[in-house]
Amino acid sequence: MAKIIPFKAVRPTRAIVGLVAARPYQSYTIQERESRMDYNPYSFLHIVNPGYKYDQEVKGKERYKLVRNRYEEFKEDGVFVQDETPSLYVYKIVNRHGQEFNGIIAASSAEDYEKDVIKKHEDTIASREQTFKTYLQTVGFNAEPVLLTYPDNKLISDIIKETQKAHAEFEFTMTYRDTHYLWKIENSDVIKNLVEEFDKIDTIYIADGHHRSSSSYLLYKDEKEKNPKHNGEESYNFFMTYLIPESDLVIQEFSRLVKDLNGLSKEEFLIKLDETFRIQNRGIVPYSPSKPHHFSMYLDGEFYSLYLRKTTYKFKTALEKLDAQLLYKTILQPILGINDLRKNNRIEYVHGRHEMLTIKNSVDSGDFKVGFGMCPATVVQMKQIADEGLTMPPKSTYILPKLRSAITIYEY
Repeated sequence: MAKIIPFKAVRPTRAIVGLVAARPYQSYTIQERESRMDYNPYSFLHIVNPGYKYDQEVKGKERYKLVRNRYEEFKEDGVFVQDETPSLYVYKIVNRHGQEFNGIIAASSAEDYEKDVIKKHEDTIASREQTFKTYLQTVGFNAEPVLLTYPDNKLISDIIKETQKAHAEFEFTMTYRDTHYLWKIENSDVIKNLVEEFDKIDTIYIADGHHRSSSSYLLYKDEKEKNPKHNGEESYNFFMTYLIPESDLVIQEFSRLVKDLNGLSKEEFLIKLDETFRIQNRGIVPYSPSKPHHFSMYLDGEFYSLYLRKTTYKFKTALEKLDAQLLYKTILQPILGINDLRKNNRIEYVHGRHEMLTIKNSVDSGDFKVGFGMCPATVVQMKQIADEGLTMPPKSTYILPKLRSAITIYEY
């Protein structure tokens, strides 16, 4: 019984939406951020990096207050305009590889997060939850929807397709060559049909945005306790989401790079691996695994394939079948001595179409000693792990689509 509602989105005007929209702040290098802000006065980066105006870095609540000020200035200058009626929004992304994503932007219920109607598959860090909750309370808006996924549904799909027959409110292409389209659904009957259809769905899953979801839930709890007239309809009861069908979701793998062999020689390391894996030296020919429980390894200028010896490793849960967990339990923790994947600075993660080349170059440069590749997780695995109340290791999934900030904004 997933609850969604329409909301009055604050949106950039059509003429400059492509200049306003931005990737998440941390995904830019310092040089990229400064370049965009130097030459683009409309970029949302000016809002989330308000100290740029004064040529200094501002942190904590002082920064959050300035973020609010910049946001209000953008509204005063007509860069952002709020829709007059509560609406749902059909949002389509076509990335540079031709992958297409179609879904609904709506406000989802924080109570659904509490009741496990909205399920998670990744752990969150308490300090980050509190930080973002404080940010939301101070700035009063959220500019990037949480990515949720739901079982394929014909009625929802038909409504999306029918809506897309009209001229889009927005159509623009970013420098990363992904094209974005947005349609507004104002018709009360269509909205009613969508709300009722989502209400029939027992469970939806967080695909990307676990910290934003948990922070929105903490905000809901705080504001509910402070409001003696709480009725469940206040804006803090909801948070902005982008809901896409499971068939649209794309999960890619993260590869691992480790800086040393934990004091082992190459020969000692291979002997320890042999206890759990069948090892084949593939020389200089790049190898990428094509099956679950098969891994690639690059060590000392050579590629290896590692096939799990199933007689030595038994699966009891959906999490134990996940290759990222398997790699951790058989190699990273017991052999390489990496116990805390979130804090250990000896391990780094890479993703992308050429990750094996990145691994090779990183090891050949001497910055890392060994690299591992694996098959990506599946949507089915993600759901099974969430259904069992378990969580994946960090950087287990690289999920597409990657959303842009400030195309729609939800105000609290």
